[in-house]
Parts: sequence; structure tokens; C-alpha cells
Amino acid sequence: MSDIVIRGETPADYAAVENLVRESFWNVYRPGCLEHFVLHRLRDAPEFVRELDFVMEKGGRIIGQNVFVMAEIALDGGGVLPVLAMGPICIDRTLQRKGLGKKLLDYSLDRATELGFGAVCFEGNIDFYGKSGFDVASKKGVRYHGLPEGADASFFLCKELRHGYLAGVRGEYAPPRPYFAADENTAEFEAFEATFPPKEKLVLPGQIFGGQ
Repeated sequence: MSDIVIRGETPADYAAVENLVRESFWNVYRPGCLEHFVLHRLRDAPEFVRELDFVMEKGGRIIGQNVFVMAEIALDGGGVLPVLAMGPICIDRTLQRKGLGKKLLDYSLDRATELGFGAVCFEGNIDFYGKSGFDVASKKGVRYHGLPEGADASFFLCKELRHGYLAGVRGEYAPPRPYFAADENTAEFEAFEATFPPKEKLVLPGQIFGGQ
């Protein structure tokens, strides 16, 4: 598609992007969604990487977005290894399965590499993200915080941006605290959600979380 542009997000984009995220995630992982509020709060978090805050436009209309946040792997031998966390990332539901998500993802990862970051950790589907070089993080020696030994960790992915950055690493990753903004600020989330048009929350097959 020749009319596709990927650029940095600006404050003038915030409302449109938050609405896009809400529409994209609504009833996907839970009845309703939290991702639009998480993004709203992420932008003011010290961990937020503003240079890696992207929107995708088609014909001048915002149809996709992706963001990154600084995170850490707590090393078993002591100390921490800096990494990036990614998301939310989404494409307009009406334009999915056209290669746009991969285009946005690969562009974002290329920019992160150019800025010198070493690796990205992310929770997602290996069938999609594997096409852009992600692998199950346990293969790189990285565990997901709070997950019992032997539990399915196939959702927890990572990608080296610098060759060998995760070589020999053994440690545990926990999502950065700003991702829990909705859980820790219920009243603020409800007030924020009230600024959007009402939508029906549905319990659907495949949802990971049963409620908000």
C-alpha cells in the first residue's frame, strides 16, 4: 500500500490513538479492555521510550500504533540486564491480515536496534511474532515473573536486537509497573473509560481474563 506512513506519535494524535487501541482490544483478552488506559498512563511514565512511540497512517488516517518501555531482567547471579518491553501494539481491526502489523513491527524493531537497545521482551503469539525474529524467552534463559516451574510460558517472547546480548543469560523478567496502571488506579480508569462512547462488554471464548 503506497499510502502507508509510519511516524512518531504527537500529542495531537493521543485521542485518536487511544480510541484505536480501545476498538482493537475490546473484548479480545477480557470483557471490555484496559489497553487504552495503560497507553494513556504509559506516556507519562519514566520508563516510556518516546523515541520509539509510533503511529501508522493510511491516507492520513491513523490505523496502527506501537510503543516501547524500558524494562529489566533480574539476573540469577545478581544485577540486572536492561531490555525493552513492547506494547500495546495494534492495527485497525478492519485492516488486519494484510501485512500491516508486521510492517509496523519490523519498522519499530529496526529503529530500536538503531538506537542501540539490546533486546525486547513481550507477551504475544509466537505464530505471528516469530516471523519477525521473536522466540520463546525460556530458550534464552529468561523466566516470566510469578510463573510456576513447568507452566506453559510459550506466550512470553523475546528478540535480540544485538547479536549475543542474551547469550548465557539466566534470570527473571517482570512487566514494568506502568503496565498495571488500570489495576492500581481503578477509579481513575473508570473515569477515563467514561469519556469514551459506551460499548458492550462480552464474555467470549478464548479470553484470558474473565473480568475487569
